[in-house]
Amino acid sequence: MPRLAQRTDRVMPFYAVELFKQAGALNAQGHDIISLGIGEPDFTAPARVVETLHRAAEAGLSGYSPPAGLATLREAIAHYYQDFFSAPVDPERVIVTSGASGALLLASMALINPGDEILMPDPSYPANQNFITSAGGVPRLIPCQAEQRFQLSAADIRDHWTPATRGVLIASPSNPTGTTIERNALKALIAEVRRHDGFVIMDEIYLGLYYGDKPKSALTLDDDIVIINSFSKYFHMTGWRLGWLIAPRAMIPALEKLAASLAICAPTLAQHAALTCFEPDVMRIYERRRQSFQQRRDYLLPEFERLGLHVPARPDGAFYIYADIRNFSSDSDDFSRRLLVEADVAAVPGRDFGEAHARYMLRFSYATGLDRLHEAVDRMERFLARLARKEVATEVPAADDGH
Repeated sequence: MPRLAQRTDRVMPFYAVELFKQAGALNAQGHDIISLGIGEPDFTAPARVVETLHRAAEAGLSGYSPPAGLATLREAIAHYYQDFFSAPVDPERVIVTSGASGALLLASMALINPGDEILMPDPSYPANQNFITSAGGVPRLIPCQAEQRFQLSAADIRDHWTPATRGVLIASPSNPTGTTIERNALKALIAEVRRHDGFVIMDEIYLGLYYGDKPKSALTLDDDIVIINSFSKYFHMTGWRLGWLIAPRAMIPALEKLAASLAICAPTLAQHAALTCFEPDVMRIYERRRQSFQQRRDYLLPEFERLGLHVPARPDGAFYIYADIRNFSSDSDDFSRRLLVEADVAAVPGRDFGEAHARYMLRFSYATGLDRLHEAVDRMERFLARLARKEVATEVPAADDGH
């Protein structure tokens, strides 16, 4: 076997994969597993989008697109950011990519030199570290507490910036917490990074799934940050592998050059179909689905607190709840395994998202129907009651038998 590159040792594993393998095996044995683990919408692309894909295929529109993507799609994305996120964007600054992963790969390759240190919050989505590593950079996770909504702050930047630090990678709303960075806090964070002449990569893949007032892109605070987004989450097209990157104009020639070599282009048929996503009737479908996710969140949050699964930072976006299990366990790996085996409910243990809160936090996804969430809560209630009874039994001293 050829000797592997050293970077393969530095790539972070996704421990949840093992959990999903076990869940799949239990399903095959006849168990009815309710997955609150996978970060994938239970909705799929609306029929109109699928019909557009078929028409594009029948018309033979499956050849390569320009490396930066179809001009019409770049324009549609720019209008989307203006209309929905209050951020005027020149379509020439939009690069269409193979999912948000393709966008983050391009951004990392364009901005990070070997040895550059990139600050990230702990907790954060583990795969994001691997794009930094693939570019030769060094991801550095900074422990973030519930009081700061598990997000980096300007103070974190001041305290942890070193001569090797080059920039930050943040997400709002976040995976695994579902929390956003409050606007004034984000403004201060960006200003602190700018003071150090660094860059900001902002993952806005869940910005469309925000449950407060009308969301605003980070571009409305600083037009020179790099934005990552995707058709996977809000537009429910995970397997279509289509995303985008918005970058300062000066970066575009380098990004196009990288895109032409690393990917040639994003899937062309998916690009043609994605144009339909922005039609008013289709956008109304997405809005109803966003409201469904909000309804699920609003059901689960009080139920989790009732069960004793404390949620220390209220999620206001995405479809995740980051819950504290210390009322029942200090080992999230064991708790997750037992929840799966004993209650047929899958959730992701904290170590996937960083070491700071690994032992006592679990990520629960509500990307499944409300009826299944009701059933999951019932199962967890019975499971937690059994745990509590066993805990009480172990604390009761043995009876004196007179000897």
